[in-house]
Amino acid sequence: MGAIANLFGYLLNFLYNIFNNYVIAIIIFSIILRVILMPVTISQQKTMKKSAKIQEKMNEIQKKYKNNPEKLNQETIELYKREKMSPFSGCLSSILQIIIILSVFWLVSKPLTYMKKVDTDIINGYIEEIKNEDGKSSAYPEIQVIQKKASEDDRVNINMNFFGLDLSKVPNQNMSDYKVYIIPALYVITSFISIKITNGKKKKDRVLQLEEKTASDKEDSTEKSDENESLEAMQEMSKGMNYMIPIMSISIAFIAPLGLALYWLISNILIIVERMIIDKIYEFKEERENA
Repeated sequence: MGAIANLFGYLLNFLYNIFNNYVIAIIIFSIILRVILMPVTISQQKTMKKSAKIQEKMNEIQKKYKNNPEKLNQETIELYKREKMSPFSGCLSSILQIIIILSVFWLVSKPLTYMKKVDTDIINGYIEEIKNEDGKSSAYPEIQVIQKKASEDDRVNINMNFFGLDLSKVPNQNMSDYKVYIIPALYVITSFISIKITNGKKKKDRVLQLEEKTASDKEDSTEKSDENESLEAMQEMSKGMNYMIPIMSISIAFIAPLGLALYWLISNILIIVERMIIDKIYEFKEERENA
C-alpha cells in the first residue's frame, strides 16, 4: 500500500503546487483517479448486467442438480465458460477498490511522507518534540506536525484550509466543531443515493427477467413461487451488503483526517454520474438491438 500511496503522492503534490490548496488538489486528484478507473467501472457495469442475465440459468441449474453437488459445480463452470464470464470478475474489481481506499488512507494520514516527501528524520524530530511538549502522541502524528509546526518550517506547511474548512482535522478529535461533520454527512447522503440507484436498477433487471420467464415458460405455480421467494431473498441480501459498506466507511471517516472523507465524497458523486451515463448508453443500445 505504501508504494501506491507514494505514487499517488507525486500526483497530489503536483496538483498542490499548481493550486496551493490541499482541498482543491484532493478534488482534482479524485477526478483524475476516477477517469483512470473508468475502464474498470465500465467492466464492472458489464459484469453486473451479465450476471443478472445468467442468474436465471443459474437458478435452473441449482434446482435441477440440488441433490448432486458435483454435477452442480460442473454445470456452473460450464455455464460461465459458455457465457465467457469469470465467477471471480466481480471480486477483482472489489479488491482493486479496497487497495485504492487503503492507499488513499495512507496518503492523507501521512501527507508529509507520501505527498511532500519530507525527510524522515525531520518528521520524526518534530513528532518527538510535540510528544514531549504535550506528554502524549497523536494517532496521526504527521497531521499534528502540520498543525503545530507549519508556521515555523515551510517544509512541513500544507495549506489545508478552504473557506473555513480545515482538512487536517479528525472528526472524533474535534467533536465540538460542527464543520467537521459537513463532508462526512454529504458522503453518507451520496452513498445512499448511489445505493438507491444501484438497487433500483438491479430490481428492474430482475423483475424484467422474471416477467420474461413467466411469459415464455409453462411451469407449475410451486416453482414460480420458489423463484419469487428466491428473488426476494437475493434482493434483501444485496441491500444488506450495500448498506454495510457506507456504514463501515463512515465509521472510518469519523476517525480519519477529513481528506479521506472528501476523496470518498467526490468519488461518490462521480460514480453516480458515471453509472447514470453508462446505464443510459446501455439502455440506448438495448433499444436499438430490440428494434
